[in-house]
Amino acid sequence: MSFTHPVRVYWEDTDAGGIVFYANYLKFMERARTEWLRSLGIEQRLLRETTGGMFVVSETQLKYHRPARLDDELRVTAELRQMGSASMLIGQQVLLQPSASETVPMLLCEGTIRIGWVDAARLRPARIPTEVTGTLEGYRRSMSQTLKP
Repeated sequence: MSFTHPVRVYWEDTDAGGIVFYANYLKFMERARTEWLRSLGIEQRLLRETTGGMFVVSETQLKYHRPARLDDELRVTAELRQMGSASMLIGQQVLLQPSASETVPMLLCEGTIRIGWVDAARLRPARIPTEVTGTLEGYRRSMSQTLKP
């Protein structure tokens, strides 16, 4: 199971061809990751203020399947795949919300994003704070319990 965040495609998201500009999928994914963390009680601004650290994207891998277009309703997912002491790998998908005659969302884009924790002043890798890793481990355990038959 993964977290899902709704996104609507606006004019500003499209290119001259009327489809979503490829880099904007990364923006949609960023919003979903931020809202996923927020839903778990992890507020990034507060973390930076209290710990002096922050998350940064260190690696992305995307595959585009089909284009999104103006006014499309999208669902962007975020799912914790791997967690280390200073970084985590998050799997993400951008799906087209099905119309009334369809039942399954269409996969538009998928990928993995590695985010690392850094000391904000020096931009050097650091350990993810225990309040974050504890929350994410609890989330991971609850998701694995949900998936068991």
